[in-house]
Amino acid sequence: MRGNLIALVLMLTFPGSLCPAQADQTADANDWRPSTLNQPGRQYPQVTSDGRVRTSISAPQAQKVELDIGAVRYPLTKGEDGVWTGGESKPQDEGFHYYQIWIDGAAVPDPGSLFFYGAGRWGSGVECPAKDQDFYALKNVPHGQIRENLYCSKVNNSMRRCFVYTPPDYDKDTATRYPVLYLQHGGGEDETGWPNQGRTNLIMDNLIAEGKARPFIIVMDNGTWTTAPPPRRAGGGQRAVWPPEGWADNFKKTLLEDIIPMIDANYRTLADQPHRAMAGLSMGGMQTRVITLANPDTFSHVGIFSGGSISPDDVNNAPGFKEKIKLVFVSYGSRELENRRTGGSRGFGGDPKANTDALKEAGINTHFYVSPLTAHEWQSWRRSLHEFAPLLFRD
Repeated sequence: MRGNLIALVLMLTFPGSLCPAQADQTADANDWRPSTLNQPGRQYPQVTSDGRVRTSISAPQAQKVELDIGAVRYPLTKGEDGVWTGGESKPQDEGFHYYQIWIDGAAVPDPGSLFFYGAGRWGSGVECPAKDQDFYALKNVPHGQIRENLYCSKVNNSMRRCFVYTPPDYDKDTATRYPVLYLQHGGGEDETGWPNQGRTNLIMDNLIAEGKARPFIIVMDNGTWTTAPPPRRAGGGQRAVWPPEGWADNFKKTLLEDIIPMIDANYRTLADQPHRAMAGLSMGGMQTRVITLANPDTFSHVGIFSGGSISPDDVNNAPGFKEKIKLVFVSYGSRELENRRTGGSRGFGGDPKANTDALKEAGINTHFYVSPLTAHEWQSWRRSLHEFAPLLFRD
């Protein structure tokens, strides 16, 4: 049940070992280098130090090929050998980005990159160099493990899977018990998101080695849910309020009745409320908000990354939350906050900074973090975990 997911670890390890070399890149306009997330030996896709991306693919019969990244398509040029190359993009934000290739109207993964699950499918990913990438780089420090767990869900009457990070000394000191963080992915992603795109194990290994975070277990499960679309208002107006009431109930029941008991039964956990946290990004942050407000007897630390916030009204309507919750952490990318101000709001529950400040004034331990120059994307959430983890389980 606790077998290691070897392929997942390899995917994280070998690309990560190239990060120090990436850090040496200059701002030269022609400093194209293979992405650290390429398939072994593949020269494309390539990135520059300022985050531009290009790729190459053999498609002799194709009439039109485009690189699709950041919701913009960039044309490739066909060579005499039938190989299409180019699609040079504008600079992308630092960190991980999903992308795909369009060939004559069909969207396909790039065979040059490793594959990642996002947008409801397995597709391509590219890593743009980041100035702060050292915090998730592979280093010569003690390393924990990412373990694959297959289990039977009584709630869903089905087999399920989660991944569990155990800290470096977990298998050496078998008398020690650990706190647990339940960490959720976003919409269109699955339980591989945090171990792969998020670099969870490397972030934690480095924090623990630096003495900045207490060792704890992290559980990453699949919170994907389906529900009928909200009905349209009479007269064909806008849809009803989203998300609908009860939208997180199925995962909440699965978490409380299946996942937490399974983890406590099979790992050396500190199985009580003071040593149990929940956090998530985007949809996972929304799930965290709903579940922790309803269950302050189960969780003591709350992290919401780009998934709304908790307002004073929420707390007033959640008996025991103010008295029992030790930490509320809310984060966003700076470009997300700018997007909110210009009318393209993500998240629910009002202004996240104002809500977090109001909770602090009410006597709740709160932290608000803004990831510089990033949007609704993995670099925002990697940084959020890096800021959140050191605040957890401070006895």
